[in-house]
Amino acid sequence: MTQKILSHHDLDVYKKAFASAMRIFELTKRFPKEELYSLTDQIRRSSRSVCGAISEAWRRRRYEAAFISKLNEAEGEAAETQNWLEFSVACGYLGSDDSSSLHQTYDEIIGTLVGMINHPECWVLPSGRR
Repeated sequence: MTQKILSHHDLDVYKKAFASAMRIFELTKRFPKEELYSLTDQIRRSSRSVCGAISEAWRRRRYEAAFISKLNEAEGEAAETQNWLEFSVACGYLGSDDSSSLHQTYDEIIGTLVGMINHPECWVLPSGRR
């Protein structure tokens, strides 16, 4: 880490999650209309929730337990997104190449989140700092 991180936007894991959510948004535009309020909605929501939970974790880093809790939510949403990717392939809506690439990216996101969860001392602010 050579660059100072001033906001969640500076976190590589956030950037990767945001780019993946946007990729999913573009890919799901091709899903059938009957999936709009089910699979399309679910995968879009879970992928976006990864970003939301990371940003919340960043703002809660004054409190280790709250920070870890939000990162746990992000990890769960990333795993849920992988689940919806599998359904998208099984239903024939998404090609295996796109799915494999996204699945691997979410594995990387999960790995980073687990590392942050296991070492919150690298991220949590000392008391009295913002």
